[in-house]
Amino acid sequence: MEIEVSIRKQLRDFELQVDFTAKDEVFALLGASGCGKSMTLKCIAGIEIPDQGYIRLGKRVLFDSVRGLCLTPQQRHIGYLFQNYALFPNMTVLANLQFAARGTLAESRCRIQDNIRRFALQGLEGAYPAALSGGQQQRVAFARILVSEADILLLDEPFSALDSYLKWQLEQELMHVLGEYGGSALFVSHDRGEVYRLCDRAAVINRGHIEAIDSKQALFANPQTLAGALLTGCKNVSTARKIDNEHFLADEWGILLSGTIGQPIPDHLRYVGIRAHFFVWASGPGENTFVADIVEVIEDTFSFLVMWRPSGGDGCSRLLRWEVDKETWRQVNGSKIYLCLPADKIMYMQK
Repeated sequence: MEIEVSIRKQLRDFELQVDFTAKDEVFALLGASGCGKSMTLKCIAGIEIPDQGYIRLGKRVLFDSVRGLCLTPQQRHIGYLFQNYALFPNMTVLANLQFAARGTLAESRCRIQDNIRRFALQGLEGAYPAALSGGQQQRVAFARILVSEADILLLDEPFSALDSYLKWQLEQELMHVLGEYGGSALFVSHDRGEVYRLCDRAAVINRGHIEAIDSKQALFANPQTLAGALLTGCKNVSTARKIDNEHFLADEWGILLSGTIGQPIPDHLRYVGIRAHFFVWASGPGENTFVADIVEVIEDTFSFLVMWRPSGGDGCSRLLRWEVDKETWRQVNGSKIYLCLPADKIMYMQK
């Protein structure tokens, strides 16, 4: 089912302006806290009312400011998974599911039992939310939106309150659930890993505005904007100036770099970035290759984070971060290190 959203709403610090469509896919809204992601979902669900705009789900118009149309949340048939789960505290697990279930009595019972088994809730049917762990409440909330036979799923940072082990278990379950569901789902997150593993396309939201929409692969390969680069995990970013069609200056790194042959440097270049694992250990001087002055080495679980700057700088340039596996670092440590910034791995941003 297709959803079309084009809304405006004045918030405290900025105006929310979002325009997108999604159809039979998991569509992510990726942005920092407070950027308007959750407000967008609330407007779609009917919990908040946009100042103006239009929301269509399939053939049904949910909101149209021109026509003065605004369906109630109950009329929208939307499954909304809140950050705090929003289970009814005075109802048991079974009663929470029964309240949301749609269809005949027999269909509802079958659907409820299917989801009790799917989310391993056997034995908890008579428990109240206050007696459940955070992970158990999360599973009940998942089950509740699925028994509702919703026309679309809205998932608002569904793993934010979970520990890493439980988060991974539920993420795997959600991946299977979304695959079986086959309809549209909107997934709000600031976690780039969740977005990449679970979603088909993603939109980058920055202070209420969608800056880029693309497939997850294309967006992570070329985030297009500074906010997109940071949100997709790029640790090395510098302001930049175009020198000519083949060269640019990365101001904060203090180095002149060459671009990819045959691909002119953008005229309105403002930033460049390179991911921490894209540096290449070189045997000697070469294009975009510099002697590395190592400032700090931080041991991570399975790699080393090497903080460095190009040799010969004034000491004021921004440090670069190289993420290198432990075996490679053991080979290069203690020797004169040349690091290359491959031209085809450098990302250009014009805003």
